[in-house]
Amino acid sequence: MLDNQAVGRRIGYAKRISTHLAAALVVFCLAQIFIVAKMGGSLILHLGIIIAIGGYAIAARGLERRWHMLERGGLSQGGLGLRFRRDVVQLWGAVIVGALLWIPVAIIFRALFG
Repeated sequence: MLDNQAVGRRIGYAKRISTHLAAALVVFCLAQIFIVAKMGGSLILHLGIIIAIGGYAIAARGLERRWHMLERGGLSQGGLGLRFRRDVVQLWGAVIVGALLWIPVAIIFRALFG
């Protein structure tokens, strides 16, 4: 039999941020690969993508740890909600800007190395 408290409990912010991080990682990877491929990317640019994805993974793990600590910290739901929305906006903004940064990098790389 299911516990009534467990059934009625909402998904925590740490779980929700993990879902956003996973989706953002997929978007980040696909956007980078698409942009570099369209710009005529070389092996060096593709290695740069691997490094960028590794950096994303390290930052994502830090954000997940932060949210696990915030949930245990005893903040009000309103305070957590505000921080959550801010972190989600910053996460998606960083993903989009980070992927688009490959455009000038690819243009400069092409100008320098043909």
